[in-house]
Amino acid sequence: EVQLVESGGGAVQPGGSLRLSCAASGFNFSDSFMMWVRQAPGKELEWVSSITSGGSSTNYAVSVKGRFTVSRDNTKNTLYLQLNSLKTEDTAMYYCVKGSNPFGTKGQGTQVTVSS
Repeated sequence: EVQLVESGGGAVQPGGSLRLSCAASGFNFSDSFMMWVRQAPGKELEWVSSITSGGSSTNYAVSVKGRFTVSRDNTKNTLYLQLNSLKTEDTAMYYCVKGSNPFGTKGQGTQVTVSS
């Protein structure tokens, strides 16, 4: 059974940083394309970032490029998202997703709240 468990969210002030983690199990993580998506209250699901199975290629939404960094440790079956220079508009529930479909299998999410 595919399991994805996100953690690391929290409440921070604008300009702050967080590091999200996603622990994966039940599938061959090191062979899997992975992505991060987010959903703010009342808004549609938004793709944030993606990373190839080996980690050599990454992509970012324009809204987070230069501020967020995706990475993975295939020895630990864990996906990461480093969030820097956070803005109030980054407030959302963040999910990791297995595969290239943003509506695919995801975890329970971790809440990021950016507020002064």
